Amino acid sequence: MDDQNKQNAEILALENFLPYRLNQAAEKVSQKFAQEYKKRYGLTRPEWRTFATIGQFGVITAREICNHSPMHKTKVSRAVFSLEKRRWVKRTQDPEDRRLEHLELTSVGQTAYKDMVNVARQFEKNFIDSIGGEDAKLLLTALNAIERRFEG
Repeated sequence: MDDQNKQNAEILALENFLPYRLNQAAEKVSQKFAQEYKKRYGLTRPEWRTFATIGQFGVITAREICNHSPMHKTKVSRAVFSLEKRRWVKRTQDPEDRRLEHLELTSVGQTAYKDMVNVARQFEKNFIDSIGGEDAKLLLTALNAIERRFEG
């Protein structure tokens, strides 16, 4: 092995490293979608993820939100507080364990959530359409394979 090939073997070009590329691609798509919910609702990423998770599950605890959409508990706590100020989320203390609070959408929150679901679905459709038929199918197949490979 000559010196140039040896040196290239010892260097990791981050921009070509698959885990980094996956992260960068996900971040770019996430940032693009963040522009949509920021513009429409003024939500931060933790607020959006918290709101979407509560809407998905109906009634959920902050700890369960942290487990579902990996965020630190302080980010979830701040997001819940912000969503409460908007009157989109309400807390109910658990009758058996007073340390636990169950979170759910208010009627105003449910209306906003239904609208946001439509915005998210339209964003996803536009994104998939922009990739194109066969490439989109390949992307979804590859994502499924990656998720299966790293489950549990």
